[in-house]
Amino acid sequence: MDVTLLGTGAPQGLPRPGCPCAACATAVGDEARAATALLVDGALLIDLTPGPAFAAARAGRSLAGVRQVLLSHPHDGPALEVPAGLPQPGRVADGRELALLDGHRVRAVAVDTPGTGYEVSGADGERLLYLPPGAAPAGLGEGNGPAAGGGDPDAGGTGPYDLVLLDVLGRPDALARLRAGGAVDAATDVLAVHLDHDVPPGPELHRRLAAVGARAVADGSTLVVGEFHAVPDLPRRTLVLGGARSGKSVEAERRLAAFPDVVYVATGGTRDGDEDWAHRVSLHRERRPGSWRTVETCDLVPLLTAAGPGEGPGAGRPAEASPLLIDCLALWLTHVMDKVGAWDDATWEAGGRRALRERTDALAAAVRATHRRVVAVSNEVGSGVVPATPAGRRFRDELGRLNAAFGAECEQVLLVVAGQALALRG
Repeated sequence: MDVTLLGTGAPQGLPRPGCPCAACATAVGDEARAATALLVDGALLIDLTPGPAFAAARAGRSLAGVRQVLLSHPHDGPALEVPAGLPQPGRVADGRELALLDGHRVRAVAVDTPGTGYEVSGADGERLLYLPPGAAPAGLGEGNGPAAGGGDPDAGGTGPYDLVLLDVLGRPDALARLRAGGAVDAATDVLAVHLDHDVPPGPELHRRLAAVGARAVADGSTLVVGEFHAVPDLPRRTLVLGGARSGKSVEAERRLAAFPDVVYVATGGTRDGDEDWAHRVSLHRERRPGSWRTVETCDLVPLLTAAGPGEGPGAGRPAEASPLLIDCLALWLTHVMDKVGAWDDATWEAGGRRALRERTDALAAAVRATHRRVVAVSNEVGSGVVPATPAGRRFRDELGRLNAAFGAECEQVLLVVAGQALALRG
């Protein structure tokens, strides 16, 4: 079964007509995208892009063999162009299945927005899932199988899909839910479609997709479903560095938004009477997905060395341990320096230095040995003004050493400046 992407953009296309934003201004060449539409084996057309016959011709395809046209979402604006000779487009009721004459089977999958997702199975058993823009599967839970409504082998198959096409950047939680339900695994080819101007095209678009195990292709590309494709290699350990208000926490959160069961480790705790700190904590909480679990602790080594809830023997599913997002190492270091008395010069020289190094060495060793997916945030303070006090200089120096030791155990290290992530490693 092969799939030709006649378009890969949002319903309005990319660039949007008349939009002056930087993303639209630079969406040229392969980064210009018509509204998403799929041509499956030349026989099934899902959604319509403007000028579908021309779009097919540019991809070296013809619509002459199309026997079924399905729509996945409501279309606003001008009436859809339906080329002469094509069947009138329609939609399938949720849970219903079509058996096409050429051997394809199409099952309608309920989604949480107005529209319908489609699971398509080929004659040889290969399977894809296509979701409309801004949608996630509805009623998909752990143990239910990949298709909404359960794992009936006569209703579209079970197990991970070979190919999934969805709004990865607009609904990363949809990908997280598919992973939690077993519909997407490490071998699934995850393709981003319905691409809009929310993310700059080019390298930044592809970097963000690769960070969550997805990719994008140009309009007109043809994919063979089930054919081996090098899925983006996801780093298990990532350190995100940056200065104040650089966007480092947003970058870290974005990297785990498409994964289930994330544990957010807040090392800052609460500060009685500090309204500004409480406001900052509140903003962070509001930004996180509701499915994430928050743990307020500076005891990081047990979290790195232990399996998360529900992943041990007999837990019911053989998934990897819950991913950890640690925010942040600078606050962890402050806590540890408090514990060992590192702020006092005499205590520092009398054993505080050794005690601190033992703690940081233990943390680095735990990161080296962990089997969890970990994204950690830390401040980059070495480029600013030299602190005026010995204690301030001590904190700056020790944080630099901690960042270096932690980063040495990570497959990827990023530096965020003005909201832009620069890869230092990986």
